[in-house]
Amino acid sequence: MKGQFMKSTIIRLAVASALGLGAAGLAQAAEEEHAAEGGEAHAVHYPLKKPEYVDWTFAGVFGKYDQGQLQRGFKVYREVCSACHGLSRVAFRTLGSEHGPGFSEAQVKSLAAEYEVTNADPDEAGDMFQRPAEPKDFIPSPYPNDLAAAASNGGAVPPDLSLITKSRAVERGLPWFIFDMFLPYQEQGADYLHALLTGYEEPPEGVEVPEGTYYNPYFIAGMSLKMPPPISDDQVEYTDGTPQTVDQYSRDVAAFLMWAAEPHLVERKSMGFKVMIFLAIFAGLLYITKRRIWEAAH
Repeated sequence: MKGQFMKSTIIRLAVASALGLGAAGLAQAAEEEHAAEGGEAHAVHYPLKKPEYVDWTFAGVFGKYDQGQLQRGFKVYREVCSACHGLSRVAFRTLGSEHGPGFSEAQVKSLAAEYEVTNADPDEAGDMFQRPAEPKDFIPSPYPNDLAAAASNGGAVPPDLSLITKSRAVERGLPWFIFDMFLPYQEQGADYLHALLTGYEEPPEGVEVPEGTYYNPYFIAGMSLKMPPPISDDQVEYTDGTPQTVDQYSRDVAAFLMWAAEPHLVERKSMGFKVMIFLAIFAGLLYITKRRIWEAAH
């Protein structure tokens, strides 16, 4: 009796969950359809287009970063993005990480020396001074403060890119975000960046964008943004034969920024897999122990 009760309860919960997810999905689809037909009761949802999936090397349970891609991505950041965006939470020394870009110690020192940072302590006269960056330093912002950044960019402050792949992920909604937990799908931010960088286009007929902005249906906060298309074909020179296209540049810099936000992704996945194996074995041992105890009791 007790077993039948538990079984029927589980079935009821499963059916209720399935019906709930189905109803939520239908409601969301109906809302999107109504909005597409011009329903005035619904606000426009951004982005206008959802980012497409990109086949990343770091996707999935066993995914790993491609060092060559991370090095190319850093090159794109350094030659294009760093003019406006900082990486204030990324230290130069991490560029030599085994599971990251994997630059040599000499390369890290050379890359750091290309930047200048304010020394932590003043000189003998009590004045702060600039010095070449060292591996221990963090990658500096191109602007001294947000006011200077806004003044140089038409009133908009370019965001720091250290955690951009975590802060700019597009919400998937029901029921997809539940599936994402089990797949697992954690590349929303990288997909979004790739879509944004490759998604600039002319606005549709009848659509007007504010002056000084650029139409991009993948932008998460509107239909246009103040950042012009930042990259073009053959803008950054690759020495490994990789195609020098906007699509490839976007893939590489998005992968690099994913690493900047998740530098321990590979180790975390490896540890998570080991924990799941341990829990499976432990659960099996508990089940066997329980069976033997109850067999002895009866």
